[in-house]
Amino acid sequence: MRRSAPTSTPHGGVFDPERSERRLAELEELTAAPELWNDRAAAETTLAELKRLKGRIEPWKGLRSAAGELDALGELAEEEGSEEFSGEIEAGLVDLEDRFSALNLQSLLGGPHDRAGCFLTIHAGAGGTEACDWVSMLLRMYLRWAEERSIGTEVIDLTEAEGGLKSTTVQLSGEYSYGYLRAETGIHRLVRISPFDANKRRHTTFASVFASPVLDDTADVEVRPEEIRVDTYRASGAGGQHVNKTDSAVRITHLPTGIVVQCQNERSQHKNRATALKVLRSRLFEHHEAERRSKLEAIESDKKDIAWGNQIRSYVFHPYTMVKDHRTRHENGNVQAVMDGRIDPFIESYLRMAATS
Repeated sequence: MRRSAPTSTPHGGVFDPERSERRLAELEELTAAPELWNDRAAAETTLAELKRLKGRIEPWKGLRSAAGELDALGELAEEEGSEEFSGEIEAGLVDLEDRFSALNLQSLLGGPHDRAGCFLTIHAGAGGTEACDWVSMLLRMYLRWAEERSIGTEVIDLTEAEGGLKSTTVQLSGEYSYGYLRAETGIHRLVRISPFDANKRRHTTFASVFASPVLDDTADVEVRPEEIRVDTYRASGAGGQHVNKTDSAVRITHLPTGIVVQCQNERSQHKNRATALKVLRSRLFEHHEAERRSKLEAIESDKKDIAWGNQIRSYVFHPYTMVKDHRTRHENGNVQAVMDGRIDPFIESYLRMAATS
């Protein structure tokens, strides 16, 4: 199974394994030089690039090695005219295909923070009780997606409302979580027969999804104390008796931008404040990135009307079943599979579109 065609990156470049391996050799030579640490900042940059390149190249080398072993097994079976290894070869081909697909998709993630974890925030939009239920459904969808990928998740904020959730923020700690889930930022539209309508009428409702990267300490994002307002309040919903009886929840408002973040999952107000500041830095990073991309657009998906005309994807349960991404035109008639977290084809089609735009 030899597939070595170059793959486009999100910035219009081409992932060239041979060139990357040459660069890796150069970096390994640099790190072996005794004078490397004469400039600590340059040394750390070199080591970071070395780690990043190894992370990209080693899986491809492993895939190439596995393909060579499978080729050798196939040649042996052909020489002996034996079908003894047919099951093993078939399973090996399936495994190689899966690994290739995953690595091919990962090669599209070339942004500076694509490898980072992710904060994912979901807000209810137009639709009242129905919209709050829709937020709960989307939260379950993303948690199932993360579970399938063995990505760690932590709900750091959750505001309950009649019928479901008014808003929630989840931290996903797996590698490349942000790179994948940035494809999900936007307005998500639900069409179904509402379980909250006694007359069984069809309803349309909306929710916004917003992804931002979990930043490390080296990211150049400053939060000035004079530019924020910190409010504390009693946590709502699940969380235990102590959480709900003390003002441990924290809400931080960034006054210049109007960005509001909150955290209530810890008993300690200090810990909730630290987490909220972490989320705020992440949201501000996205804010500044979006400003650079376009001076004419607002930065957050939820600053658009969470209603008609702005949706990136529609999930239709009635009168037919279909999930359709309006950016890429990718469709899937199995709505339940999508709601169970099988959203990779939508993510992949978006990343491919972004790579060529």
